[in-house]
Amino acid sequence: MQIKKLVFLILFLLTPGAYLAAQQACPVVPLPVQAVKGKGAFRFGEDTRIVCRDGRTMPVAHYLQQELFRRHRLTVAMKPAQAAQSISLVYDGKWKGPVGAYGLEIRADRVTITARDNEGLFNGVVSLVQLVRQEGLSFEAASWSLKDQPLYQWRGLMLDESRHFFGKEKVKQILDWMAFYKLNRFHWHLTDQPGWRLEIKQYPRLAMVGGIGNSSNENAAAAYYTQEDIREIVAYAAERFIVIIPEIDMPGHATAANRAYPEFSGGGSAKFPHFTFNPGKEDTYQYISRILKETDVLFPSQMVHIGGDEVHFGNEQWRSDTGVQRLMKQAGMKDLVAVERYFVERVADSLLRIQNKVLAWDEVADFALKPDSTIVFWWRHNKPEQLQKLIDKSLPVVLCPRLPFYFDYMQDSTQVHGPNWRKFGLNSTAAVYRFTREALPVKFRDAEQVLGIQANVWTEWIASPQRLDYMLFPRLAAVSEAAWTPAAQRNYDGFKTRLAAHFPLYRADGLYYFDLLNPAQTGEPKE
Repeated sequence: MQIKKLVFLILFLLTPGAYLAAQQACPVVPLPVQAVKGKGAFRFGEDTRIVCRDGRTMPVAHYLQQELFRRHRLTVAMKPAQAAQSISLVYDGKWKGPVGAYGLEIRADRVTITARDNEGLFNGVVSLVQLVRQEGLSFEAASWSLKDQPLYQWRGLMLDESRHFFGKEKVKQILDWMAFYKLNRFHWHLTDQPGWRLEIKQYPRLAMVGGIGNSSNENAAAAYYTQEDIREIVAYAAERFIVIIPEIDMPGHATAANRAYPEFSGGGSAKFPHFTFNPGKEDTYQYISRILKETDVLFPSQMVHIGGDEVHFGNEQWRSDTGVQRLMKQAGMKDLVAVERYFVERVADSLLRIQNKVLAWDEVADFALKPDSTIVFWWRHNKPEQLQKLIDKSLPVVLCPRLPFYFDYMQDSTQVHGPNWRKFGLNSTAAVYRFTREALPVKFRDAEQVLGIQANVWTEWIASPQRLDYMLFPRLAAVSEAAWTPAAQRNYDGFKTRLAAHFPLYRADGLYYFDLLNPAQTGEPKE
């Protein structure tokens, strides 16, 4: 019997039309690499059990328990041995594929999820949860056989909370949806000009004074995350196999920090006052080193993003600062870019001493940073030469070009608020979905050098949770499929069909999403 089934499956997969039709019909987002539809469905009942033969699977099993209860009020117990109507989590060291690969077999009498690592088991659980949630109150999952693996290891989302603060519960909701779509990197932009959002015990004024204000109201009450909040959110993300990467922006975008501790300010310009840290003052480096050490304690990712972008906006006063001028003379620096380079490289050394990787925006492409301890984010879509420099220097990169991955940009012609990049084209769901590395005007030396892709949500124009939802959903689903599914297997029309089944889930979770199938259905929040 097993041989007949195997022969049938091989013939099925060798028939392109049949395989593509079945695959495109699979309702899971992101679209699995291989999907074969079976007959019937697995129905959850009082006797359903989660089988964990290996204690290592317990965290994933517990997540499945929680989701089934939270979403459906289903109480499913665990047991160590196979039984009827059971969901088995199985380690298989021979399972092929990258980290996160999995197999999911759903039959009427049992469900089996197989992987060689917990992240793979978790991804299999997420696919099962998606299938159950789309069935509504029937408490069942249609029969599917999936063999799946991610295209990229870095599948990310960045949220800027300096410009507008959204709070712990909103961040947790976003993490839930990231997990639902198998996104696994949360880049958290916690400091910038409007506000400093991270408690630092050694420098309490950073949060209490630097946390005052936002992009809408410079006098808004201080808003920030306590270290207890951070620990709670980091643990919540880890349960969902999401790594959190904090961003402490420097040497520019330091205005909020300089409000709190002006003695470390490097000044700025008429348009951007107190924009930089002071690179010519030795105490500045001790100050930053202490901040980074506390940040390292809070975030186990062993990665800190230090920004390094747009320093020229506000480094004008470096020309007259005695400390900076003395540094330039002593080190033989010819211009302010050399000062910036000195600052970034010195801070990078501080991070390396505490075993943290250095992450930064693509302005650092010309600096002396080590490929084995650096990740650079290419964001300037109009500067492919920066990406080429990174490639030529063998630096690992994350692709997050403004077009199409800046989610503060307009997504539809009906929108009237937000940054206007209409002359280049809208950052539509379709544009996000169709993104491919191969279409970029650069020559990649090694495909593995591209760690993945990331969407960035800057919040100058996003002040309310409703607008944040509107700009995130459903583009979050599109970036997940662009990061997971090979381009040759993607089909935008099929994606829209599958996505429509997720809109009721958005509504059930209280999300104010953009309905791309009927744009007039949801009005655009102004802020």
